[in-house]
Amino acid sequence: MSYVLGTYARTAKDNFVKGKGCYLYTDKGEKYLDFVQGIAVNALGHNHEHLVKTMKSQADKPWHISNLFLIQEQEKFAKRLCELTKFESVGFQNSGAEATELAIKAAVKYFYSIGKPEKNRILCINSSFHGRTIATISAGNNLKHTEGFPILPNFDHFDFGNHEQLKDKITEKTCAILVEPILGESGVKVIPEHCLKGLRELCDEKGILLICDEIQCGYYRSGKFFAHQYADIKPDIVPFAKAVAGGYPSGGCLFIKKVADCMKVGTHGSTFAGSPMAMGLANAVLDVMLKQGFDKHILQISKYFFDQLNKTQNKFPKIVKEIRGKGLMVGIQFFEEPSKFLNEFYKNKLITVKASDNVIRILPPLNVKKEEIDEGINIITKTLQK
Repeated sequence: MSYVLGTYARTAKDNFVKGKGCYLYTDKGEKYLDFVQGIAVNALGHNHEHLVKTMKSQADKPWHISNLFLIQEQEKFAKRLCELTKFESVGFQNSGAEATELAIKAAVKYFYSIGKPEKNRILCINSSFHGRTIATISAGNNLKHTEGFPILPNFDHFDFGNHEQLKDKITEKTCAILVEPILGESGVKVIPEHCLKGLRELCDEKGILLICDEIQCGYYRSGKFFAHQYADIKPDIVPFAKAVAGGYPSGGCLFIKKVADCMKVGTHGSTFAGSPMAMGLANAVLDVMLKQGFDKHILQISKYFFDQLNKTQNKFPKIVKEIRGKGLMVGIQFFEEPSKFLNEFYKNKLITVKASDNVIRILPPLNVKKEEIDEGINIITKTLQK
């Protein structure tokens, strides 16, 4: 009997007691190739040496002092992140849902601050995913997540890729458009670069804000630090999380100056966000990611991975419908509901995760090696041959 709230469909009941790089190990000594990494959280794999060293060092310092006080690790990380991404301000949170909540609040607050309180509606993609709070499930508009809950009335929706519907849904009350540059939970759907450019132009034309949710596709998961950078655009607000502290809860929201300026003392807050421990680890992650060649490795290994996956699709054209994604955010779309494949992958010691649209997501660590990609491909091939 478990006393844990039953809101998760557990893949299995194995007890993982050790992790190293791409691999997880059970208490029975079984070794699994982890191509989920906490759902794109452990971007540097399990027990990365620099992160372990940082956590041990930070353990001798204050873990938490609250945002009533200046936190030097937070100031250092904020400066590094803003200089890297060319944003003017960052607000810290503990998770992706919280980061999106802050993005929603800031978008509405900005228009209130300039005397347009009626502009408080946000336009989102149908069946997208931005978190599990009431506000974020309202933004996502996926019946699987919203059924039985009250939905906030401040969100409008358009279908993925339906440009005319998008334009028609913009009204005088629209304050922002919120999208994931790569929709993860919704099936690893990539918004084309020209469409992201078009969104930026449309927002400028209508005088509204563009919010790019980089929670899953950010932090080099796509091959660039943020996926929207492929389109050479700058959103007004960017929520981010998951990979920030390499496995420790952390996230936040980047803002352009005019939006940041409307968020005064008391308009938002968080007890735990930006703690010394979280920020120490966040700086350690940047230490690794900003080393020369890190992004180049992702692009090279990604090309190899997609080449191998496309060959796999050609071998099994009646099973695999499409290979999707960018960088090391990968989706295998099947012709049928893929639970049986997910379970067989797991039996063959490969950990993957489902998404919508008959897709299985693959999210290896960004420092994955070629031989580990080959191992994953071999397990996928072996499974599909059955």
